[in-house]
Amino acid sequence: MTTAEEWNEAFTPRPVHEYLESTVAEFGSRPAADFMGKVWTYAELGELVDETAAGLQAMGVGPGVHVGLCLPNTPFYTIFYFAIMKVGATVANFNPLYVEREIAFQARDADVRIMVTMDLKIIYDKVEEVRKEKILDKIIVCPMSFCLPTVKKVLFSLFKRKELADIPNDAAHIRFDDLLAKGQKPKPVDIDPAESIAVLQYTGGTTGVPKGAMLTHKNLSANIEQMRCVFEKARAGEEKMLCVLPFFHVFAMTVAQNLSIILGAEMVLQPRFELKSLLDAIKRKKVTLFPGVPTIYTAINNSPLTENYDLSSINLCLSGGAPLPVEVKESFEKLTGCILVEGYGLTESSPVAAVNPLDENRRAGSIGRLVPGTSSRFVSIEDRHSEVAEGEKGELLLHGPQVMKGYWKRQDATDEAITPEGYLHTGDVGYQDEDGFIYLVDRIKDLILCSGYNVYPRVIEEAIYQHEAVDETIVIAIPDEYRGQSPKAFIKLKDGFSMTGEDVKTFLKDHLSSIEMPREFEFRDELPKTMVGKLSKKELVEEEAQKRSEAQAKSA
Repeated sequence: MTTAEEWNEAFTPRPVHEYLESTVAEFGSRPAADFMGKVWTYAELGELVDETAAGLQAMGVGPGVHVGLCLPNTPFYTIFYFAIMKVGATVANFNPLYVEREIAFQARDADVRIMVTMDLKIIYDKVEEVRKEKILDKIIVCPMSFCLPTVKKVLFSLFKRKELADIPNDAAHIRFDDLLAKGQKPKPVDIDPAESIAVLQYTGGTTGVPKGAMLTHKNLSANIEQMRCVFEKARAGEEKMLCVLPFFHVFAMTVAQNLSIILGAEMVLQPRFELKSLLDAIKRKKVTLFPGVPTIYTAINNSPLTENYDLSSINLCLSGGAPLPVEVKESFEKLTGCILVEGYGLTESSPVAAVNPLDENRRAGSIGRLVPGTSSRFVSIEDRHSEVAEGEKGELLLHGPQVMKGYWKRQDATDEAITPEGYLHTGDVGYQDEDGFIYLVDRIKDLILCSGYNVYPRVIEEAIYQHEAVDETIVIAIPDEYRGQSPKAFIKLKDGFSMTGEDVKTFLKDHLSSIEMPREFEFRDELPKTMVGKLSKKELVEEEAQKRSEAQAKSA
């Protein structure tokens, strides 16, 4: 077995866009992307990337410029992702489901002055409001009609016109067709893979205040190469990758998009998760690779729709974003006949750090072994400078070429997260067995892992506090069979006020995204506090665990 040191010696970092160029040269006539039945070849994709890159250069986009992508999974995401990198600029990913305040905060923090988005009102209107606040200078607007096959384009123009935004004709708004430098290529740019920031990927960490992880070309190219090693049996130029996880999420960006590019695979793009559409796509395209999160595999397992579909084309699924329940894994493998393995990573490691073997050696309940070129340590929770004995539980630390450069404009947070030797504190507690398999047993953080997304209790609490009737609130995670975890809010009202959970939910709709919305609300006369008067979550977490234990005992 190759050691981490040996793999790293053999690894040569590359600018990320070079992977696309290599695939265009080798598989130019192969399909690169399918969106609702409209297909682009790798040659066509490469040409669009070049023309977009040349147009961006003409705008003055280059090294040091951060361009925001607020896009669902469409060809536009991939086009702009590689075009931005090709001119030496940096991609800043934005979730299109963000509310306006979240877009504004991140754009300001990331120094984003140019945003790429769609002409759909549901996304564009929020971005335009941020521009009106003078946070953005320009918006590049991509037409939904470009993505659609002829018949669907006609139907969309007839029945969905009200969903399109009214785009002003001025210098602040640039239409995609006007940006394209037809037939042109960008001027070459020197990129240092180890230093040049390819992507600013925001993550909340332990504080709930989003921080931009600086992922260099070296970080991303390392994770691309590491995943290619993991998927060593994948057939170059033949695979079909289901891309239902959003590319603005680091897991999908690497495992669905970037891995597809190095493989010359066809990306079957899904703009959002809708079960019938997903099953139709698998059947229509005979999908072979399917990265997902446990909630998606659970939905497929439990839906009566599934029995109407042949899913036997799927060879391999990689689950990430949240712990994969053993029963979900076993049911899905029985249903499809494919291999479903669990992986592990975090934004700060680009993201993949460990994956279960793709053979019979995989182990349920484990996140698997470290990917090539990666090493680990386990340190004491009480003393993060002290390593624990082999097999003992401790905080997992990671070292490898995929570990981020640091947090954008947060040197203090960087120093806290990365040791002088380059090891990344993950905040996850676990242990490693004698065969190298890692098991995670707890989390240091209070983060709620909801459908693969980090949901921050503090953000929810602050939104609840905006209601005049609320005196105190605590938000914790509770188990959710579908999403893995969901938020639960405990609320103490001010004297003289009364309200229901539905009242709170109605109020929060303008303050929180759907993924952040608490699943349960509980009103109490008092909330637990520490000796010094701070609100304490520990007692509520223990109470919920006791409730679950008693409920399970009754049902046994």
